[in-house]
Amino acid sequence: MTEDFSSDAILVVDDEATFAKGIARLLQKGFPAHTVLVRDSAAKALEALQERPCALMITDVRMPGQDGFALLEQALTVAPALTVVMLTGYGSVEAAVKALKSGAYDFLAKPVDQDVLFRCVARALDRAALMRENRRLRQAAGACPRGQSIIGESPAMRRLLGEIQAVAQNDYTVLIQGESGSGKELVARTIHALSRRGANTMVSLNCTAVPEHLLESELFGHVKGAFTGAAQARQGLFLAADGSTLHLDEIGDMPTHVQPKLLRALQEKEVRPVGGSEAIRVDARILASTNRRLEARMAAGEFREDLYYRLNVLTLHVPPLRERSQDIPLLARHFLARTCEELETGEKELTPDALDFIKARNWPGNVRELLNFVRRAAVFSSGPYITEAQVRLLDAQAKNPGAATGYGNYLEAKERVLDDFTRSYVLGLMERTRGNVTQAARLSGLERVSLQKILKRLGVDAARFRPAGEYADE
Repeated sequence: MTEDFSSDAILVVDDEATFAKGIARLLQKGFPAHTVLVRDSAAKALEALQERPCALMITDVRMPGQDGFALLEQALTVAPALTVVMLTGYGSVEAAVKALKSGAYDFLAKPVDQDVLFRCVARALDRAALMRENRRLRQAAGACPRGQSIIGESPAMRRLLGEIQAVAQNDYTVLIQGESGSGKELVARTIHALSRRGANTMVSLNCTAVPEHLLESELFGHVKGAFTGAAQARQGLFLAADGSTLHLDEIGDMPTHVQPKLLRALQEKEVRPVGGSEAIRVDARILASTNRRLEARMAAGEFREDLYYRLNVLTLHVPPLRERSQDIPLLARHFLARTCEELETGEKELTPDALDFIKARNWPGNVRELLNFVRRAAVFSSGPYITEAQVRLLDAQAKNPGAATGYGNYLEAKERVLDDFTRSYVLGLMERTRGNVTQAARLSGLERVSLQKILKRLGVDAARFRPAGEYADE
């Protein structure tokens, strides 16, 4: 069953009808795009949650029958993605701590100031939206078949998927272009899988992985005694791909002396083994991929123009990750699920803040770099959740590998990594809380005084993160 991710309702639960209706009127005024429901007991609130999904529940703690804590526990069982804010006229530090430890997002004491309520609800609704998106991405990633290569919902990826569907229906040669790590091989495998040749195994060759003097033999085969060490005849990859697909990766780096022989094989649809006298007919569809600009290679005399036009019958461009950033959370979810399965560690989940950080980060290595980053996060996180703090630390280590691996003085390297992480974490925390030190301390789990000392040590002024006209939270 597909989960409903579109809920925007706010549920107010309080046995004091006048108070509950007053809160509802304020919320309807302050958040007109959201439906506000009112219930006067825990039992009725649970019925409401079962009838329709809600983004946010604001509940009193002290109510006849089941209290707010019992409701909180049962509500999160019914709706795990629900964001809950607790209300009470008997506010205390102990009650607030208990509420937060029980799974509540925030805690407000009666009587509630309108501005405080609005700020709290705005943050809670933002959090609820992130949680819904988190669950949607998790469901979408889980729905991808284990062998499926292409993952993405961005316009760039939808366009690419449409092009893949189109070129898969014929046997023309396809040139797949894209930056390193963008997923060119996965595109090739998908084209093959969707083609009439998909029942047969695709044959792949990385043109840079074979020594130049052996590449011709690797492609076309050789007869016995063709050269020193050729103790027996060998079938080349063209013949191995007969009736199937041959993927030539890094075609832009193919040695110039092999290029005319590849051109002849493509034109004549036959190959001549090294040392052989007879040509052999072959039916192999060619998919070629490169991260090189072949036009520049041609201009430099490093790639044959006639071979370029023979390969460039159909062209696909695989977009880099920076052109499809909205796909990053879905990819990260998918990679995390796959990594946990490989490691047999049980499910892990990226928190909304961690996903936000990953989405905002630059990925010059594209999908491959993202995959490796998620794998490291899965390996080095001990609990079921991977937090923003953890991914920031991994990022700091990636940017300063010498410090991370302990090159040089160990203590100095360790201090550099911790300092980089602390600065990155605190700046992100200040941006998120708009310079509100009290809220930042609560989110980070630090004492307010401790956080202030860190800010002072790093020379970070919380005031510069506050919107104009907003006062400090001293």
